[in-house]
Amino acid sequence: MLEIVVSSSVIILCMAIILDLLIGDPKWLPHPVIGIGKLILLLEKRWNAGSSKRRKGLGVLLTFTVIGTVYALSLSMVLLAFKLHIALGIFLETYMIFTTIAIKGLRKAALRVYVPLSQGDYPTARYQLSMIVGRDTQDLSESEIVRGTVETLAENTVDGITAPLFWAFVGGAPLAMAYRAVNTLDSVVGYKNEKFHDFGWASARLDDIANWLPARITSGSFWLSSLFIKGANRKLALQITFRDAKKHPSPNGGWSEAMVAGLMGIQLGGINYYDGIISRRAEMGDPLRELEGKDIKKAIVFMHGGWIVFYIILSVLISII
Repeated sequence: MLEIVVSSSVIILCMAIILDLLIGDPKWLPHPVIGIGKLILLLEKRWNAGSSKRRKGLGVLLTFTVIGTVYALSLSMVLLAFKLHIALGIFLETYMIFTTIAIKGLRKAALRVYVPLSQGDYPTARYQLSMIVGRDTQDLSESEIVRGTVETLAENTVDGITAPLFWAFVGGAPLAMAYRAVNTLDSVVGYKNEKFHDFGWASARLDDIANWLPARITSGSFWLSSLFIKGANRKLALQITFRDAKKHPSPNGGWSEAMVAGLMGIQLGGINYYDGIISRRAEMGDPLRELEGKDIKKAIVFMHGGWIVFYIILSVLISII
């Protein structure tokens, strides 16, 4: 029983993926991330005050309190479920892992941008993009709308799909839930602004650590999947990735973005605006051609190819171990 909890089987991971592909993230279904977010906000409101040193120390405490609570509750629930009946345990593990991944959600979010864009409805496409990125979108051209969408797909393939699958493989549903807690902490307090620079430091660093290996495996998975995708520039992609990945402000984000940019023969990164303030993001890839609407669909194909190869790699590892 404990072996199932500690390292989820190929079947449990597969069932979680199928469940996500079928129903995605319906609003009527309870989602643990909402509870995690509420806990983070409650503690942040109470602890994010005082001197820089105090806020940094309490930020560390926040990180380990939230992650420890999520992991302990998840492990207790799964152990109890398996103790009651193995079928109940498998169901609960499957459900928990399912809540940590977002394959269908990412695809739908990208298509919500693509559909109006393909119809020439730029205002709606800009609005839909604003739902998934933090940058200003109200004045973006078609190529910039596409760039923002492709960047989101490439980077969030790690955060939203492969990294939680990786941690589920390592430590079952409890560790997948702990990863989602790490990711949520980074989303809520991991900003480098005056309010969160000290308080969110530990959360941001732990998110970097948790994504380090999954990001690099995902980059390789994108490349391997391109063997079955027409028009991919595999040789250029390798050159671009090793040249540009390290330029990204995140130690992990550049690996997936640079690989996708190279495979598609496009350039990502560049100038963004946040509340009217300019931000220059390092460029990933070479501008061999102008970005166009259909590149969103191509990026969706690479997203699917990437997570499928990643899952196959995990399946092989599980069978060996």
